[in-house]
Amino acid sequence: MRAPQSWYTEVLRAGDPTWSASVEEVDAGFVRVGFEIEDIDAFPEITGPLVVGRVETITELTEFKKPIRYCMVDVGADEPTGIVCGARNFAEGDLIVASLPGVVLPGGFEIAARKTYGHVSNGMICSVSELGIGTDHSGILVLAPGTAEPGADAREVLGLDDVAIDVNVTPDRGYAFSVRGLGRELASSFSVPFVDPGQSVEAITVDGSEAWPVAIDPASAATRYTARILEGVDAGAISPWWMQKRLLVAGIRPISAIVDVTNYVMIELGQPLHAFDADKITGTVTVRNAAPGEKLTTLDDVVRELDPEDVVIADDSGPIALAGVMGGGATEVGPETTRVLLESATFDPVRVFRTGKRHKLTSEASKRFERIVDPEITVAASDRAAGLIVEIAGGTVASPLSEARIELPSVASITIAADEPDRTAGVTYPAGTTAARLVEVGCTVTGTDPLEVTPPSWRPDLRQRADLVEEVLRLEGLEDIPAVLPTAPGGTGLTAQQRRRRSIGRTLALDGYVEVLPYPFMPAGVFDQWDLPADDERRKTVKVLNPLESERPELNTTLLPGLLEMAARNIARGQRDLSLFTIGQVVIAGANVTSVGALDVTRRPTDEEIAALDASLPHQPLHVAVVLTGLHDPAGPWGPGRVADHLDAFEAARSIGRAAGVSVELSAAQEKPWHPGRCARISVDGITVGYAGELHPAVLEKAGLPKRLCAVEVDIDALPLTTMLPAPDVSVFPAVLQDVAVVVAADVPAADVEHALRDGAGELLEAIELFDVFTGSQVGEGHKSLTFALRFRADDRTLTEDEANAAKLAAVEVAGERMGARLR
Repeated sequence: MRAPQSWYTEVLRAGDPTWSASVEEVDAGFVRVGFEIEDIDAFPEITGPLVVGRVETITELTEFKKPIRYCMVDVGADEPTGIVCGARNFAEGDLIVASLPGVVLPGGFEIAARKTYGHVSNGMICSVSELGIGTDHSGILVLAPGTAEPGADAREVLGLDDVAIDVNVTPDRGYAFSVRGLGRELASSFSVPFVDPGQSVEAITVDGSEAWPVAIDPASAATRYTARILEGVDAGAISPWWMQKRLLVAGIRPISAIVDVTNYVMIELGQPLHAFDADKITGTVTVRNAAPGEKLTTLDDVVRELDPEDVVIADDSGPIALAGVMGGGATEVGPETTRVLLESATFDPVRVFRTGKRHKLTSEASKRFERIVDPEITVAASDRAAGLIVEIAGGTVASPLSEARIELPSVASITIAADEPDRTAGVTYPAGTTAARLVEVGCTVTGTDPLEVTPPSWRPDLRQRADLVEEVLRLEGLEDIPAVLPTAPGGTGLTAQQRRRRSIGRTLALDGYVEVLPYPFMPAGVFDQWDLPADDERRKTVKVLNPLESERPELNTTLLPGLLEMAARNIARGQRDLSLFTIGQVVIAGANVTSVGALDVTRRPTDEEIAALDASLPHQPLHVAVVLTGLHDPAGPWGPGRVADHLDAFEAARSIGRAAGVSVELSAAQEKPWHPGRCARISVDGITVGYAGELHPAVLEKAGLPKRLCAVEVDIDALPLTTMLPAPDVSVFPAVLQDVAVVVAADVPAADVEHALRDGAGELLEAIELFDVFTGSQVGEGHKSLTFALRFRADDRTLTEDEANAAKLAAVEVAGERMGARLR
């Protein structure tokens, strides 16, 4: 929204005649109430004799290829001065702006007397673009009669000491697309009483004549349409400079007094209007939907095929305008117009928007209708425009105001506590602040505490208490709200689950794994690649109604698909040695995943509704997943490095268990998508919590991943929650170290042998670790040797070698009973 600073000054001085502010202060004032300034343009400085002139005579020079005129212009001197000009939009007797020799126009363009087209031109007749106050260069600037006497300083007449201010208006504040709306905001910012220009318009009444018939078809969704007749107007009248200037700054080219007035009132009050040539209209003017096959030639000379969804203004001959967008060429006000039908209406914003998009057509009027126009300003805008037309173009208002209206439900009041803005911002405002600020916005406020607030007609965005709170805080100054961190109440902090999650992530990171955040949606067909059975629990996914990608409508039931995708992306970019992990929720559908239907959003849900919502949610356990490929130990001067294998995946599972404060057990398992011979079930207290190992070669090949890639996935929520003290108990007595090598069948898992040794060794065993596996003729065909390091310690005494040896032999005995193990 672009307008000159002088216009805002005029609006605010209606409430305080002494008010004034610099452009910097106005800029800060708008920012203070939440409006961003796009640009501030001062009118360019012009030096030298820039004067108002009157064209005395015009001599047409016809001997040249293009039309040229030699004009004698009265510039207030003893004799008229001759100026050569090519423009055609002025006549003898018109007032113009002349730059005489010595003037320096914007851009450093210096005017000098020079001979051209066979005559000496002592200056230049200026257009608005040459003066730097607009972009129109199609013709020179013609001033209204009586604006000033010839020879007057044009800088003062034109008000070239003004500044154009461009305010960025957000879509939800359609009222601010007018000087009326922005003036109200500026008055609040400077604490100036605001006099609403829409309410100070003098009403125009006409008795004794017939009103022009108008009607609204309810299917058009229009809510108000008014029209009145003006007779005896001068269509060729020129708008006064003050109006032209304000239109030029707003980016609208002055055309004629009648059209200029409709545009001016639109900028002033925010109500678009349209003027028809009344002699070209027959019958009742109706707002209706377009009929199939109808056409309309709009003011831009384009013949448009109308859609039945388009809303049109029509008379007995058919459509004469696109409602809220653009008028029709057949009823355009022209040079011969003497009777005008002045329209002021309120149309449905959605219908206007869709019509504009459908025809790729936008206008200043449609910009405002799309953002909702104040329905109560319609008549005042018509009165204002009619009065200006009569004042500038002559004529009279010849008919009463005719009106068709669809009544809308009244705006409901909003109940709000007087201190709710205070409690929201954490600031104590003076008593009465809430009511005073809401009155400044235009609300009607009754009561003391609570307040009953009725929003004004031009603020459809104020519909709930939060909107009113925002208005109060905005006008009081958002920058004045202190940024204070809330004080955490004593005795609170991270929950045990949160501490466990952080511990697992920190442990994996210290082990060399990099945390990533995979996509939370399932890639299509991944379970078919894994060859999962149809009844596998992981296939029971939850589908999203409006997925971000149509190919990924299902939520993850496992973290591996997303993690494998990230591994593939890194490998494709040249990073082949990967150790990745992620921690996140998976979504597992169950019989309870049902829809509870739409809830009433105008109130808080009941306890029963909340319980039904909670019961309808799917199970969402927290998982951790790990992927390894390439070198786990890097290559260097010390050697070629070591490739990650399933044993590293097993160790990652143990690390996760240690970080969670539990002891995990690994046992041989077959679980897709893992390799059946290199997969371990991860269990705690006999409950399966995940799997680890090398992925199946067929799965890796289908996914385009390298061979031997390993993965781990653990259900963190399935792990028992343990209390992890800051430091473990440490015995002051020395340990006794013993090694034991046992021979078992080749197919016996080492983990089972370890469990048997641990059980047999009893309470004196502090730790056990497998450090060697040997196969060969020395242990026999089909057998292997497992060597374990045992550490024994007593809490209350120094352990003897005999006691440790007895515990070791007891461990071997139990392993022999369970697994057939024998000492090597």
